[in-house]
Amino acid sequence: MRQAEITRNTLETQINVRLDLDGSGQGRFATGVPFLDHMLDQIARHGLIDLDVEAHGDLHIDAHHTVEDIGITIGQALAKAWGDKKGLTRYGHAYVPLDEALSRVVVDLSGRPGLVFSVPFTRAMIGQFDVDLINEFFQGLVNHAGITLHIDNLRGVNAHHQAETLFKAFARALRMAITFDPRSAGVMPSTKGAL
Repeated sequence: MRQAEITRNTLETQINVRLDLDGSGQGRFATGVPFLDHMLDQIARHGLIDLDVEAHGDLHIDAHHTVEDIGITIGQALAKAWGDKKGLTRYGHAYVPLDEALSRVVVDLSGRPGLVFSVPFTRAMIGQFDVDLINEFFQGLVNHAGITLHIDNLRGVNAHHQAETLFKAFARALRMAITFDPRSAGVMPSTKGAL
């Protein structure tokens, strides 16, 4: 059962994340940040991960702590759910378009946190959402999941489309990486013997 539930409580946020890597793409989101809820739904649906996220944060200041801490908590839940990674494909990649926008995401369940984020957003805000927080979300996730993640927006004019392609491509790349490879059942996908 590749499932996990993580609760993170700080003076700035209280977050609960439940996920099932072998789900059907169902999700429930109550973060107080509507645009983030929309992006988390992309991860669930396109990653075929059941994902529930409930968060209460200091939104009277801004959304920074809430968005970053949700990334941290999802990263912790992913690491717990996939366990020792034996038999997993390990690597995943995806290109995802949305109208004029196109993004590429490549992931390695390496055990080493690393983020390369190359996204030239065409505007700073999507509604009330600061696009800088997308980088913060993925940085928190990467640091606590222990993965290497390359995120590139190759083109786009509409910032909403740019952002949505990032989350959809991440979901598809993650879905590939966490899939069991029947040819290497029970084998660690590393010449080091550990990830």
